[in-house]
Amino acid sequence: MAGSKQTAQTSEPVTLEHPIKRGDQVIKEITLRKPKAGELRGLALIDIANLDVISMQKLLPRISAPTLTEQDVAELEPGDLLALGGEIAGFFARRMDRYPTG
Repeated sequence: MAGSKQTAQTSEPVTLEHPIKRGDQVIKEITLRKPKAGELRGLALIDIANLDVISMQKLLPRISAPTLTEQDVAELEPGDLLALGGEIAGFFARRMDRYPTG
């Protein structure tokens, strides 16, 4: 992954098809960071793996840059939410599944 911004701890920036507007601020890209155990408190891993919307609303504000609010997540377009969920799912994949050796 030469030149890639992605590490095992952060995702590539996710470009939103429908940017989030907060007053004068417009959020077009979101980078996620791999959650630590404490950031998963109150959430079931199976719900996160199933991309449960309520779980996503709780987790995304804990691991996003810029920081999203639960309301921001609630107002995301489904395609943007799914793209962010895909990045989260990648954090939970085993390393050999993420980077197959062919």
